[in-house]
Amino acid sequence: MIDIAVLRADPDRVRANIEKKFQFQKLPLVDEALALDAKRRALQTEGDALRAGRNALSKQIGQLMREKKTEEANAVKAQVAVDAARLAEIERETPEVEERLKRIMMRIPNFISEDTPIGKDDSENVERERFLEPKVPDFEIPYHLDILERLAGIDIDSARRTSGQGFYYLTGDVARLHSAVLAYARDFMIDKGFTYCIPPFMIRSDVVSGVMSFEEMDGMMYKIEGEDLYLIGTSEHSMIGRFMNTTLDERELPLTLTSYSPCFRKEKGAHGIEERGIYRIHQFEKQEMIVICKPEESEAWYEKMWKYTVELFVSMGIPVRTLECCSGDLADLKYRSVDVEAWSPRQKKYFEVGSCSNLTDAQARRLGIRYKSAGGSRFAHTLNNTVVAPPRMLIAFLENHLRADGSVEIPAVLRPYMGSKTEITPKK
Repeated sequence: MIDIAVLRADPDRVRANIEKKFQFQKLPLVDEALALDAKRRALQTEGDALRAGRNALSKQIGQLMREKKTEEANAVKAQVAVDAARLAEIERETPEVEERLKRIMMRIPNFISEDTPIGKDDSENVERERFLEPKVPDFEIPYHLDILERLAGIDIDSARRTSGQGFYYLTGDVARLHSAVLAYARDFMIDKGFTYCIPPFMIRSDVVSGVMSFEEMDGMMYKIEGEDLYLIGTSEHSMIGRFMNTTLDERELPLTLTSYSPCFRKEKGAHGIEERGIYRIHQFEKQEMIVICKPEESEAWYEKMWKYTVELFVSMGIPVRTLECCSGDLADLKYRSVDVEAWSPRQKKYFEVGSCSNLTDAQARRLGIRYKSAGGSRFAHTLNNTVVAPPRMLIAFLENHLRADGSVEIPAVLRPYMGSKTEITPKK
């Protein structure tokens, strides 16, 4: 959510930003917000005047009564009654206007970075860098479900019976590999100085509306029937929500946290053949990182955070590249975002395995996350980034480490988490 003072002072800048994101349907929101803001301020001014006048009129009534001027005192009393009725109307109307204004402001997108490329959708994202040389072996790489089944590592049929489409059982060495990657990612981030956390896996609606746009909420979140609780789509939600309506001390910043959680997503819509299997699913596990910092530090942290993900994948021998997300691919709260994509030797292309975002103060403004410094209270900046999400990572891992005989090599960094195993072999 942007600062209402900025909207008030420079509405054309807000309109231009909306146009850069190709959200032309949201342009009327600017005038609606300005009108509601003017009304809210007018109500505030009128209410303040009536409250101040009430005190003056009360003194006047007392003076008139002492002077035995009963008729004039009654006239002033009548005015007091009229003013009191109007003040009651203002006090009823003001919260309604403020709520309508807040809802509109939450739909106006955050300002994007000057470095963000302008484009309509993810097809216009811009490649930044590549890390490790992508290779295609001289043998055919099967679809990832076939690899997993040959390793006796997955059971989708049983999961369909117990839970429906979009779920799976991981078993044996593959399940162990899944846990090993998460444990390695946890320790990797701890070594970078991040504090490890396990957050709540459900959050209330006021946190949900603070951490994401309404459009994202509808497309992602599962609501618990009969309760004001939602299953988290990523641990970022509950991690950032932890600091809702708090004022931090400047000396506490930056807060650097890494968190593990299961994640639950609706994943609405139809997907192509390569997004079947375990690419798009309703439940998965993830290691996340978040940073809460001062405004002048957020761009430096943005660069550090995506590089941590790249370093992690490279340490496991998985080639990756980074893409700067274009304006039309940015969610409303995002100032800037970079996707990390892993190489798929089978498809001979890259696919997304993580995303790093700088939200500046937009998320903190919605959630009321401030910090106190010598210059007063300011909104903090918030950032988030995927360390690793094993379902998609597993696809890249299996394809890049598959051998011609069907076995999968375990890189050195993961062997301590796999009981010193060096490979996973097919099961007859």
